[in-house]
Amino acid sequence: MISAPLSHDEIRSAPKVVLHEHLDGGLRPQTLIDIAGEIGRPLPADEPQALADWFFDAANSGSLERYLETFAHTVAAMQTPEHCARIASEAVQDLAADGVVYAELRYAPEQQLTRGMSLDEVVESTVAGLAEGERLAAEAGHTIQTGTILCGMRQANRVKEIAELAVAHRDKGVVGFDIAGPERGFLPQKHLAAFEYLRRECMPFTIHAGESDGLDSILGAVADCGAQRIGHGVRITDDIDRSGFGAQLGRLATYIRDRRIALEVCPSSNLQTGAADSIATHPVNDLYRLGFRVTVNNDNRLMSRTHTSREFHLLSEAFDWSWSEIANCTVNAAEAAFLPYPERRVLIDEVIRPAYAALERSA
Repeated sequence: MISAPLSHDEIRSAPKVVLHEHLDGGLRPQTLIDIAGEIGRPLPADEPQALADWFFDAANSGSLERYLETFAHTVAAMQTPEHCARIASEAVQDLAADGVVYAELRYAPEQQLTRGMSLDEVVESTVAGLAEGERLAAEAGHTIQTGTILCGMRQANRVKEIAELAVAHRDKGVVGFDIAGPERGFLPQKHLAAFEYLRRECMPFTIHAGESDGLDSILGAVADCGAQRIGHGVRITDDIDRSGFGAQLGRLATYIRDRRIALEVCPSSNLQTGAADSIATHPVNDLYRLGFRVTVNNDNRLMSRTHTSREFHLLSEAFDWSWSEIANCTVNAAEAAFLPYPERRVLIDEVIRPAYAALERSA
């Protein structure tokens, strides 16, 4: 029996965990307009709704490379301590208002140096903004905890330096590391020295892989670099054979499933970058049913005109997901979070499970 999909408001009332959220992809349009006016940067539109529409349309090319071009405007607005703090604070407040109780927000500090900030200043002002956002969210009645993931740009030559920056700021707001940017032609093994350094320092990291590139990207991230999570990872379906009865997992797919390596799936974003054709044909449901540690994320709220409740609502519409599936994906995300184990247990046992148990009883 197919039940009615859960509504936005219903899902918004539930606690959610976000692991894959780009800080430079979630600006409020009005904030971008304000900052662009201060720094004298022309924008494609000067009215919030029109600007939001431009970002969504520009990101809908079906190409990751074209999608990434939209970030020139948002990154330009993140070049002073005040602007970094404002954007970080607003992102936390917006996530909290959508029912997110824990979020890891990622960004690339090396892209924020054009107006004289040092790498340390970028991190410190962003962490201060996140803390302010948590405080303001609490005042509004929404409790949220956040951490940051520092990204090295995989097409550049500062990945090891940014890895060292992440280690220098751990326990001071930074919880992990990642590489971002165009996948094709920039396999993660190119930066093996950075990942070996992180492993020696016992610093958690995730790697963007399996979005616009295929199994070689995922294999390199996991086997060569040792990623604990995979950003997107939807191309792991290339290692799943459905030609016969049922689904036959290849060795890489089996390894990722059995080792519980979390997939940071971003459904709406995947449509824009060409990793999937539609929500109805997106592999997230198959991956979930096959036992992968699936998590559901926004990627870039501005470019995808989305939020976490909307992402789950789309999956509820397309695949008849109920509270059970949403709860399981939320627990998956909490279990894979770059938090100390005792804090993960508190988040799961005292926040997530009781809330979903109550929602299921009232359904």
